[in-house]
Amino acid sequence: MAAVRGLSLTTAALRAVGPWARGRLLAASRGPQARREASSSSPEAGEGQIHLTASCVQRLLEITEGSEFLRLEVEGGGCSGFQYKFSLDTVINPDDRVFEQGGARVVVDSDSLAFVKGAQVDFSQELIRSSFQVLNNPQAQQGCSCGSSFSIKL
Repeated sequence: MAAVRGLSLTTAALRAVGPWARGRLLAASRGPQARREASSSSPEAGEGQIHLTASCVQRLLEITEGSEFLRLEVEGGGCSGFQYKFSLDTVINPDDRVFEQGGARVVVDSDSLAFVKGAQVDFSQELIRSSFQVLNNPQAQQGCSCGSSFSIKL
């Protein structure tokens, strides 16, 4: 599967929230040293983690092959200001954090991680759709009914 890379969140996010929130958003994005120190397997990373539900792990093990993983990105847009984007990918970039559980991997770039840290990734199967979703995002103030867009806490 070809590598997929989205737009840079930092520029879009800073434009979307206005100058009064820029300082807070920039402070939420930590430098490379802080990301290296808070590895995905260390319990002290806590809030900087992405948690995977059992259904997410099971589905990823079913659909990924070889070095494929699920990439979670946050982009400006959607009906609430930001939206989650999921894709299968094979390339891990230098600013990515890898979260692994039971052999399933979810990768989040450092810009997006500031908007989803502490959240839970789930796989939901309903009559009308089956999809990966972000649940219990402590960085989100509210979301729309579709579950794919949200506004951030400032």
